[in-house]
Amino acid sequence: MRVMVIVKASKDSEAGVMPSEQLLAEMGNFNEELVKAGVMLAGEGLHPSAKGVRVRFCGSQRTVTDGPFAETKELIAGFWIWRVASMQEAIEWARRCPNPMEGESEIEIRPVFEAEDFGEALTPQLREQEERLRTQLGQGGAPQ
Repeated sequence: MRVMVIVKASKDSEAGVMPSEQLLAEMGNFNEELVKAGVMLAGEGLHPSAKGVRVRFCGSQRTVTDGPFAETKELIAGFWIWRVASMQEAIEWARRCPNPMEGESEIEIRPVFEAEDFGEALTPQLREQEERLRTQLGQGGAPQ
């Protein structure tokens, strides 16, 4: 199964405070463990929401709102995509993670939808399209 591991933003990350050299080294070592174990598929830190935008959809209308966004606790500072055998394995890895922020922080783990999760709505034509796109992205064959 694949999971998205979401590092929640803090007041400091939203203010653009960069991590210390020590934290960068600890995270680098943790990421190296994840890669060696075949768990980490992707991972990135995100700029503060002040550098982002939101696009709101209402029917055919689109409204763009510039950041920053007020609710820091609902914002994301970074993420990983992990391939794990179970949610329990993901939790075990997350518990080994260095604290991603100074002081209190939070990581959220959410399963990524797989092709079989969509049932009959994912028709053979849509499944073929999905497989073709994944191949073009270099992820190979069928959705994992």
